[in-house]
Amino acid sequence: MIVAVDGMGGDFAPSAVVDGCVQAVKEIGANIVITGPEELIKKELDKYQYPKDKISILHAEEVINTNESPVMAIRKKKDSSLVKALQLVKDNKADAVISAGSTGAFMAGATLIVGRIKGIDRIALSPIMPGKNGAFMVSDAGANVDCKPEYLIQFALMGKIYFENILKIENPKVGLVNIGAEAEKGNELTKTAYKLLEDTDFNFIGNVEPRDISNGDVDILICDGFVGNTVLKMYEGVALNVFKMIKEEILKSFTAKIGAVFLSPVFKSLKKKLDYSEYGGSPFLGSKGICIKAHGSSDSKAFKNAIKQAVNCYDNKIIDKIKSELENMTVSKQD
Repeated sequence: MIVAVDGMGGDFAPSAVVDGCVQAVKEIGANIVITGPEELIKKELDKYQYPKDKISILHAEEVINTNESPVMAIRKKKDSSLVKALQLVKDNKADAVISAGSTGAFMAGATLIVGRIKGIDRIALSPIMPGKNGAFMVSDAGANVDCKPEYLIQFALMGKIYFENILKIENPKVGLVNIGAEAEKGNELTKTAYKLLEDTDFNFIGNVEPRDISNGDVDILICDGFVGNTVLKMYEGVALNVFKMIKEEILKSFTAKIGAVFLSPVFKSLKKKLDYSEYGGSPFLGSKGICIKAHGSSDSKAFKNAIKQAVNCYDNKIIDKIKSELENMTVSKQD
């Protein structure tokens, strides 16, 4: 398997990207192509000892910034590190692509360059997030601000396949993010989607209110990208502020500082559970190729885990299984 990695994507590129690639090569033996300015990438690689035949560089002059128009950037910057990485997958010269760069540009490239699976109307950004009782997926988390009910059914199908094959959870629970638990609550999108979900063979448990999302009792939470991105960013913000507030309170008194020493293992365990780097990245489900969006502030550990995630998707034939299940679902609708 060959993984194309955008060497210039993310806040700490290219150093964190290269470090993560080297770690992945040593741990799982992946074959990696890093795209970006050759001299710059080579300078970073020279800092490490690794199997030289496992990592190669594809020179790219340009970099797509987060403040650029996603579609225009993809179309105009053909020599960018992101476009060249995506093109490798398009040309079947790589099996997966990973980037921590612009989410919008990556999404546009996954659609315009790599393309959608036949029968999938929209690609969905589907991050795995930590919950009190287990990890859960939010789909879509920002790729599609406006959705039709049919899109949400496809998001649920792809999420189900991901959970069953990557997280090894049989018959995962599917919930619809809504403002109330009752079936009649919500807007036209959620009301119609609710009825459609009831007619599927998914393990649909009904509506899930935002206050219950963090419990992690529901495996796959589906919604339009506007709602999903709001959930994602609110969740991240609350987690960061809670830790800051705890730290501030501890520093206020000597007694609290002493107590913190004894509670240190608890804090470390909780921080690990809430650490996005443990989950790798967010897959763009519905793309013809394996596309993993790493967090913008990803460190080397996050990149390594994103590569492992891509390899896991490849080994478990996620793309083929989505195609197969989509055909079965279409046939059942026709019947």
